[in-house]
Amino acid sequence: MPSILHLDASARRSRSISRTLSQTFIDTWLAARPDDQVIRRDLAIDPPPHVTEEWIAAAFTPTEQRDMAMRDRLSWSDAAIDELSAADILVFGTPMYNYGMPSALKAWFDQVVRVGRTFSFDLSRGDWPLEPVLSGKRLVVLSARGEFGFAAEGLRGGWNHLDPHIATCARYLGVAQDAIETVAVEYQEFGDERHARSRDLAATQVKELVVSLAAAFSQ
Repeated sequence: MPSILHLDASARRSRSISRTLSQTFIDTWLAARPDDQVIRRDLAIDPPPHVTEEWIAAAFTPTEQRDMAMRDRLSWSDAAIDELSAADILVFGTPMYNYGMPSALKAWFDQVVRVGRTFSFDLSRGDWPLEPVLSGKRLVVLSARGEFGFAAEGLRGGWNHLDPHIATCARYLGVAQDAIETVAVEYQEFGDERHARSRDLAATQVKELVVSLAAAFSQ
């Protein structure tokens, strides 16, 4: 029975396209598989703390040597990593802000990509000392963009720093590059028929993606 981590990063708690897409995914999934577990993490309601010098010192101190203050500084990170570790499918609802991640999503990555928890570090590996601890997860990125043409070959493909950044960091979430699915709504700032078509297409793609992934977990 798969478990889903449902994470939303939009600062908008209403009228959010990315939240609508991620909720569509969850609702469609649970309609087909009502017994599966969904772990909820809303980064607008519970923003991740930013990394500080004290946080870094705590993270790089061996577990058995941490004092109470260090454990307190890592408590948000520990809880978020536990949620990540328990999930088989990661569903991220995230807008594109200034061509990249919302700061809340970046802060979440900074909290969960952590030495000794989600990656190991060993200089005997040479120039590639970092290795992910987690594996076998699937990632679904459901996004909204104000402009358009952010596919790799698109008009603004070179300006898309959201999808490549997520894909680069995904290995430390336990996600292989071929286990990432992305659905995006574009043209939001134009508000014309292209935006309407993009929203309709994305809603269809999300439902089709649920059918495909659910079938894979039913085998």
